[in-house]
Amino acid sequence: MNKQHLKQKLTTLALSMFRKDFFGIYHGSISAKIESNRFIINTKEAIFDALDNVSLIELYFKKDYRWNQASIDANIHHSIYSQVSEAKFICFSMPQFTTAYSLQHNTITPRDYFGHKEIGTIEIIDPRQFEDWYDRAYSEIPYYFQTHKTNIMVIRGYGVYAYSRDIHEMAKKLAILEKSCRLLMLQNPQNNFGLE
Repeated sequence: MNKQHLKQKLTTLALSMFRKDFFGIYHGSISAKIESNRFIINTKEAIFDALDNVSLIELYFKKDYRWNQASIDANIHHSIYSQVSEAKFICFSMPQFTTAYSLQHNTITPRDYFGHKEIGTIEIIDPRQFEDWYDRAYSEIPYYFQTHKTNIMVIRGYGVYAYSRDIHEMAKKLAILEKSCRLLMLQNPQNNFGLE
């Protein structure tokens, strides 16, 4: 697959996810592995409803000056690509219902059909203290993916990391997870944060 086609896929998905409030202004990250030692990721100034060639940067695994322009999440994406061979696309997002649900629960057990069939029960990971999270995340996230044999990770109060070999499959799972969390919150009036 050529680079321009991959960039177009990232741009299309980013716009869709921005419209669904999975990404904020300058908040989130999305990438695609293009070779065994290179990947494309958004820059730190990227605005997700208007990604273009300027806001997507190609990085080699060996760090150089371009890493200074890349997303704050570039180290985490690099670490996942280095340690998880199935990862072709990676996304970090902060879907509002999933993130809100994570604040008060330890697991997500969808009660809707698609959530139950497509994602099943997901453990919510506690990052412990946020002060040193970015110092630990680049090793803890890939380790979790490898040891738990999963491609989606919900981190309490932080957001969701996901990877896949297929960008559409990744987007589908994130969308189903978000819808399932919204339904769970609406089902319990005490925890719905005024969503009724």
